[in-house]
Amino acid sequence: MTKVRIELNEKTILVTGSPGFIGANLVLRLLKEMSSGRIISLDTLNDYYDPSLKKYRLGLIEKAAKGSKTEHIFIQGSIADDVLLRQVFETYRPKIVVNLAGQAGVRASIDHPEQYIESNIIGFFRLLECCRHYPVEHLVYASSSSVYGGNQKVPFAVEDMTDQPVSLYAATKKSDELLAHSYSKLYDIPATGLRFFTVYGPAGRPDMFYYSAADTLAKGGSIRLFNYGNCERDFTYIDDIIEGLVRVIRGAPERRTGEDGLPEAPHAVYNIGGGRPEKLLDFIDTLQEALVSYGVLPEDYDFEAHKLYVPMQPGDVPVTFADSSPLERDYGFRPSVGIREGLKAFAEWYAAYQADKQ
Repeated sequence: MTKVRIELNEKTILVTGSPGFIGANLVLRLLKEMSSGRIISLDTLNDYYDPSLKKYRLGLIEKAAKGSKTEHIFIQGSIADDVLLRQVFETYRPKIVVNLAGQAGVRASIDHPEQYIESNIIGFFRLLECCRHYPVEHLVYASSSSVYGGNQKVPFAVEDMTDQPVSLYAATKKSDELLAHSYSKLYDIPATGLRFFTVYGPAGRPDMFYYSAADTLAKGGSIRLFNYGNCERDFTYIDDIIEGLVRVIRGAPERRTGEDGLPEAPHAVYNIGGGRPEKLLDFIDTLQEALVSYGVLPEDYDFEAHKLYVPMQPGDVPVTFADSSPLERDYGFRPSVGIREGLKAFAEWYAAYQADKQ
């Protein structure tokens, strides 16, 4: 699909979920690179995980904003709040919208389904309605590798079937893609969805395996290895995610008129993943080495004694594996950071973060 180049300077960009892991890193990158314009951050700062980490990331943003030529405004609130969201669009008229808000996590969606419907379905609908009534140049939104469900074909390609989700979280993300496509077709809204594959790195989400494992091991606890350790994941380092995200933001699907005289949907979906599935056991061994090297764990830590091999959990899949070749074809980018480099960076940050908390 042909792309239209977007210049970010002098634009107002709305980033939802900004104190979140990906959102914060995106805002930091934009504040560093943009020489003018405005970034509007919006988030609820809810307690899905420790709010202090979100406030830590927000502090990094506020510090970066002081030295940036780009204005930054943070608004606390939910994308499901129709009145608030319309006020934001009416007041600031963003030309680029990046939706990284939403309730994350596969297992939690089984226990708390209403939160996922509220944020991921109703909230995204509210956002689409605003993009309809206050036209934007590009809407970029977060989807997930979970939409592939129990797909047996690997690597996962965007053309593969995605109508058999195995968790409510996956179902909400697939719903977002369908909603975005319909609004794109009906109202000629350029939109791009990104299916993220297991994002990790410094200041990441504490509920993700690598982070929770570090917490558990540092406290002398035992970690559970699902599917008896036989899972494979396409881990994607945060810097790769942000590089791909920025490139996508700058290249919107071209608006075209079809043979029927109506707009073709200027909508596209891409995988963004490392393209190198790692065995869970290899990943956790690499994490252990990194944690030892930065003093989080002692040199003589009995790692085997802290492993629990357990069956697959509801909503999980055994393998994720991204075919990111369309992203490389259209945007000239393929993730490149391996787990050894990525986990080393995480362990270094984790050691310093924990030391500062004491």
